[in-house]
Amino acid sequence: MNLDGETNLKLKRSLEATNHLRDEESFQKFTAVIKCEDPNERLYSFVGTLQYEGKQYPLSPQQILLRDSKLKNTDYVYGVVVFTGHDTKVMQNATDPPSKRSKIERKMDKIVYLLFSTLILISSTGSVFFGIETKRDIDGGKIRRWYLQPDDATVFYDPRRAPLAAFLHFLTGLMLYGYLIPISLYISIEIVKVLQSVFINHDRDMYYEDTDKPARARTSNLNEELGQVDTILSDKTGTLTCNSMEFVKCSVAGVAYGRVMTEVERTLAKRKGERTFEVDDSQTDAPGLNGNIVESGKSVKGFNFRDERIMNGQWVNEPHSDVIQKFFRVLAICHTAIPDVNEETGEISYEAESPDEAAFVIAAREVGFQFFGSSQTSISLHELDPVSGQKVNRVYELLHVLEFTSSRKRMSVMVRNPENQLLLLCKGADSVMFERLSKHGQQFEAETRRHINRYAEAGLRTLVIAYRELGEDEYRIWEKEFLKAKTSVTSDREALVASAAEKIERDLILLGATAVEDKLQKGVPECIDKLAQAGIKVWVLTGDKMETAINIGYACSLLRQEMKQIVITLDSPDMEALEKQGDKENIMKVSLESVTKQIREGISQVNSAKESKVTFGLVIDGKSLDFALDKKLEKMFLDLAIDCASVICCRSSPKQKALVTRLVKGTGKTTLAIGDGANDVGMLQEADIGVGISGVEGMQAVMSSDYAIAQFRFLERLLLVHGHWCYRRISMMICYFFYKNLTFGFTLFWYEAYASFSGRPAYNDWYMSCYNVFFTSLPVIALGVFDQDVSARLCLKYPLLYQEGVQNILFSWPRILGWMSNGVLSAIIIFFFTTNSIFNQAFRKDGHAVDYEVLGVAMYSSVVWAVNCQMALSINYFTWIQHFFIWGSIALWYIFLVVYGSLPPTFSTTAYKVLVEACAPSILYWLTTLLVVVSTLLPYFLYRAFQTRFRPMYHDLIQRQRLEGSETEISSQTEVSSELPAQVEIKMQHLKANLRQRNQ
Repeated sequence: MNLDGETNLKLKRSLEATNHLRDEESFQKFTAVIKCEDPNERLYSFVGTLQYEGKQYPLSPQQILLRDSKLKNTDYVYGVVVFTGHDTKVMQNATDPPSKRSKIERKMDKIVYLLFSTLILISSTGSVFFGIETKRDIDGGKIRRWYLQPDDATVFYDPRRAPLAAFLHFLTGLMLYGYLIPISLYISIEIVKVLQSVFINHDRDMYYEDTDKPARARTSNLNEELGQVDTILSDKTGTLTCNSMEFVKCSVAGVAYGRVMTEVERTLAKRKGERTFEVDDSQTDAPGLNGNIVESGKSVKGFNFRDERIMNGQWVNEPHSDVIQKFFRVLAICHTAIPDVNEETGEISYEAESPDEAAFVIAAREVGFQFFGSSQTSISLHELDPVSGQKVNRVYELLHVLEFTSSRKRMSVMVRNPENQLLLLCKGADSVMFERLSKHGQQFEAETRRHINRYAEAGLRTLVIAYRELGEDEYRIWEKEFLKAKTSVTSDREALVASAAEKIERDLILLGATAVEDKLQKGVPECIDKLAQAGIKVWVLTGDKMETAINIGYACSLLRQEMKQIVITLDSPDMEALEKQGDKENIMKVSLESVTKQIREGISQVNSAKESKVTFGLVIDGKSLDFALDKKLEKMFLDLAIDCASVICCRSSPKQKALVTRLVKGTGKTTLAIGDGANDVGMLQEADIGVGISGVEGMQAVMSSDYAIAQFRFLERLLLVHGHWCYRRISMMICYFFYKNLTFGFTLFWYEAYASFSGRPAYNDWYMSCYNVFFTSLPVIALGVFDQDVSARLCLKYPLLYQEGVQNILFSWPRILGWMSNGVLSAIIIFFFTTNSIFNQAFRKDGHAVDYEVLGVAMYSSVVWAVNCQMALSINYFTWIQHFFIWGSIALWYIFLVVYGSLPPTFSTTAYKVLVEACAPSILYWLTTLLVVVSTLLPYFLYRAFQTRFRPMYHDLIQRQRLEGSETEISSQTEVSSELPAQVEIKMQHLKANLRQRNQ
């Protein structure tokens, strides 16, 4: 790749986020040419070809704005190639998310199968009776129904070929009763879901003003699934936290520095009943200090460090000032950040690969080691000279960078300082750094370990800082090997580079450790608490240490004081001793036995406490999780996990996140995964619903998600309000659709039975064609878009209402079959009441009785009135739109009759002036319509009255509370009748009991 030095350094981006994606594929280099388009705007373009699996793919020209701090998160080739300046990775994770269907849609397919079976059944029934009746028309030479002229009939009615006539009648029946299959339902549902998504996108309560990010429904398939979530699997960093790192504490030369109290420390203090104050107990390391905090003149983003022993050049007076100097030099040099100087103010800001790295560079600057310039071969610092007390410029020759990866868990740089010394500067996780220390470099190890554990308990992210001096000969020999590995074109190039790095990153000298704070997002504890009240389980899958994760769990209300903890871990002295022996086979065997034993003990604890109200929180580390996800243990582990109120998986990799999600999803319960980074993509795509946080980690998670929000707290409204409404609306809409189609279809069946199964429809062809399109479609769409059982505020006030969706109360088989039965019953009432009311009556003034045309209009009018009035009874929240659609649909039927009936008889056929001349002038027609409609609605009305009074659903109780408490606005202090709180409590206990029973 043709790059100048500065451009190459600026384009260089690590693939930390993508190296451990579970669907990652092997990659090869691509060749590209980058040229400057506009030096002032730092606008570049590149073209090239990608080689992948033996084939070449041309890359279309792309433009790059190097000033963009989010360059590393941009997929320049539309989700296939992630451009890093040197290499690309082809990732299946960057493709579009898989197609997902909600449980209601899948269940609806089964209902359609049921209706199709019903269609076959009634068509077969009609054809059998038709065949019997047709065969009897000519019996022993006698003609029974002479008026049908059976001796001169077509093949459709030929008594001499009755079986064939019956089969042809069966085909006729399939077409006649085809209205039982709600084809238009799928179209209506799609319209409704798109409109529901529009409401989600425009909800101002889910708009984050700081970043100008609204909520986004990236699919409309899963709206109702949002109302049935049983388990939430969440990332921590950037999801529960802000992913805006602040340098708050450090341990240097065995001394802890930093006096700021973190959020987690305040939470811990409250749990213990201690008084919180802004001073760290690290003051014990410096006797005589009064604990006062030195405040700086202004706040600095990424830096919240307060300690008068370090700040303002006071570090030179510390006992180990030389170690402190080396410590902050490593922070200022060991990174891949880019300085950006503001030409007007002269202030320097940094573009870094991660917020942690930016915080380290800023911390070094604030203490007195300012990184201000870099090239491909050098790094320049402003440093405080401890001898002269003046700021001096020091230039370090940059030799090599050993980048951070998820497997290495460390980063190193090799530099030559102005004194011509070769130095290896290294920072990394304590799990890999302590084992690489030399014997004489372990001087401060015990104190540093103690401080790291304390920082982890305070919810801080830690890194160990170390260095070593290199000899010239050692360096030259190593460099040859490293360059050979780096320029290798074989498939094991990465392994060769890692092996070379392993050889030089040893015998390190410990300097200290850093601690940065990632604060919780606003409203996270309240949101998790509300979700817990709704009966939703929250699992946190994080890469943090166990102590950090546990204390973050307490800070965000995931773990509560009254909870009992079940901890499954392999970090024990016995296991550490076993690992030092290096017998991998024995380690695997002992680890499996240990995890199995701990899981069984956890299950025993849960079972013994089932009768009590004790809740449990499960905490498991990454090593144990590997064994728990084994086929032999996964069912046992899952049984334990689902019996716990909260689950925290520590030190978990992206692959483990996806596997845990798949495991929970296998229970048949609806899972929702939420994350913000590329390492969460597998988890988001594996879950039933993926929610991406549009944070500072880029857009990988959002592009792979089903819904996107800007803050975790918006999940509360997305589920408890929109999820509940969408579930209720879709459930009601589908049930009502089946009801109205069965009502209409079975009137055709009863009429055919009345007419000896002749196959003749009861209605005009245009009546039947317009039924689902004009006279009943718009009210059901309005129901799916606007109806709500309770307001958004009451949904949040009574989160247990959400359990109606989790337990699928509104779309259970009894409810579905109940609506279907109501449709069949309505058809019976409409047909028999209509025929018995107007048959054998003088319908017109001239004495004419009812004929086929009038009967069809009378029945059809009753159907239109009944199904639309049924809709009015079912709706909880009326708007003018619903009124307009319901009553407008009825009015449209009569307008249609007038217009269609005024057309010539050759076109209008049986509808010719049937309303104007026959039905409208007859009082009997209107009285019959009124009688039939009232009789049809009465069963449902009585059932709902009985249910609301004696067996109310949870939303019925809330509606009653609203009506009896205040007609205008319900406040939290609403006074209701004395019996209502008891009913609410009983219903809550009933729902909770159902939930516990379902989980067993």
